[in-house]
Amino acid sequence: MITFFGALLLLIAGYAVYSKFVERVFVIDDNNRTPAYTKRDNFDFVPMNWWRGNLIQLLNIAGLGPIYGAVMGALYGPVAFIWIVIGTIFAGAVHDYFSGMLSMRHGGAQYPSIVGRYLGNTVKSLITVVSLVLSVLVAAAFTAGPAQLIAQLTPLSFTVALLIIFGYFLLATLLPINRIIGKIYPLLGGILLFMAVAIGVSLLFQDNPIPNLTLANMHPQELPIWPLLMVTISCGAISGFHCTQSPIVACTMKRESHGRKIFYGAMVIEGVIALIWAAAGMTFFNGTGGLQEALAQGGPSYVVNEISISLLGTLGGILAILGVIILPITTGDTALRSSRMILTEGLSKFFNMDGKVKVLIVTLSVAAPALFLATIDYTFLWRYVGWTNQVVATVMLWTATMYLLKNQKLHWICGVPAMFMTGVVCTYIFYAPEGLHLSYGLSVIIGFSLTAVVLGWYVRQIFLHRNANQAKGANKAA
Repeated sequence: MITFFGALLLLIAGYAVYSKFVERVFVIDDNNRTPAYTKRDNFDFVPMNWWRGNLIQLLNIAGLGPIYGAVMGALYGPVAFIWIVIGTIFAGAVHDYFSGMLSMRHGGAQYPSIVGRYLGNTVKSLITVVSLVLSVLVAAAFTAGPAQLIAQLTPLSFTVALLIIFGYFLLATLLPINRIIGKIYPLLGGILLFMAVAIGVSLLFQDNPIPNLTLANMHPQELPIWPLLMVTISCGAISGFHCTQSPIVACTMKRESHGRKIFYGAMVIEGVIALIWAAAGMTFFNGTGGLQEALAQGGPSYVVNEISISLLGTLGGILAILGVIILPITTGDTALRSSRMILTEGLSKFFNMDGKVKVLIVTLSVAAPALFLATIDYTFLWRYVGWTNQVVATVMLWTATMYLLKNQKLHWICGVPAMFMTGVVCTYIFYAPEGLHLSYGLSVIIGFSLTAVVLGWYVRQIFLHRNANQAKGANKAA
């Protein structure tokens, strides 16, 4: 179990060491008043304690993502541990930290507005549409699954369960953040953590040890690790959906120093959860072959239920049901809340968006398509969510890179993972069945060629900003 425990220790060390380094690069100042105070409206902008913000952020970004994604990623064997560690420490947590802190620094600005500020209005317009589509699809997907399970376990029909869930969505979206989300999310976050820790401890007492990474089991899947693993395990490593959620909590921060605990910390916790569930998937079914058969039999929900009930007994069964029902809902509600905030911010340039009636209209405009998609077979559309999700993450990393360049800071902490993710999304869309479905070799050539073009743009931006900063220095000296 050396690989698993080594990965766990690295995640903890990453938070203890690298998060402080990232914080020093960003440069915090607790003397600055946060938007929770300067724009306080007791609706979206409400001061909250950092631990509450951390658990809200965890539920916003997690749900079933680090469970289902990690179980699917476990098919690639122990190499999944390596991606979870590297992705979380150097990409995902950095991505989440900058998306939250830049929102806080710009008055609680939503993700598209931050992108527009540093990458231009054309990219902003495109990413606004992509972000809204992504959030609506996530809300729809994370509603249909729980509604189906409720219909199976209770006398309620699927339609009635769906309407009940969306009724809750509307309440969570329309009420002040500290009314529902701020009160129940910490409790639900505790359930998510307890479930993961209990599974992790139980694994230590099983007959089958957690496999180590060796040359023999490095690639048990026929499918290539690059770039498929990086899209399969997104929540738990790096996910673009997170940067649409971070502004929600950024509007509640009391101090800038809380950002490291809230954003970087929540992502590391999610990485630990993903690590545990990936290990459970590899171990419980006697290897990747058994896991593949289990997934073919009943999908990720079946795998999670089997592991939970077998390892934790009746308590595990209850937790599994709660997890499959509650955790997706807690992501779906904030997906709609972020959609409402993004759309409201975009429309505020053309209309006065003050007033509860206008907030209700905007909320219904994003809830209606999510409700419709939850009632139909949108499997084809959902195939693109994984790729779209990582495109959004890549754009956020480039946005943070441009912010650091503009402010003469160590831009490579965002630039390097941005380049890596650029290679992932450029290669994936050409190789994946939902993309152009080209041969692997040709897809890699095209993907790396496009990445080289982006690298050239990045190098050019470095020189342009360096020359601009030198000119400013010369003007000041004069």
